[in-house]
Amino acid sequence: MKKQISTSAAPGAIGPYSQAIDTGSFLYASGQIPINPATGEIPEGITEQTRQALANVRAILEEAGLTMAHVVKTTVFLSDMDNFAAMNEVYAQAFGEPPYPARSAVAVRTLPKNVLVEVEVIACR
Repeated sequence: MKKQISTSAAPGAIGPYSQAIDTGSFLYASGQIPINPATGEIPEGITEQTRQALANVRAILEEAGLTMAHVVKTTVFLSDMDNFAAMNEVYAQAFGEPPYPARSAVAVRTLPKNVLVEVEVIACR
């Protein structure tokens, strides 16, 4: 089973991809950048951008009937590793108490729309 997950509470896909795919056991969410879906605006700074990217992730999870507690793996893409500590602080708040998901965090040359952070997740039912 492969079901597309789509919500207007997160930015829509701007290419040939889905916001997320639900396989019944796992949800694979595409990377979320910090676009406010209501306004199309991108907040300033790594703290607010991380907060918005994770809010977008949360909206997709909720559309699938899941929460942040269902996330088992994340990948965080940063435009600059100097932003790691500030991102990590917001990330820890978003996921609450341990156990935290497994995570990779990598620096990349650029991200879509020149944002500072992008977050993708895999969640398990």
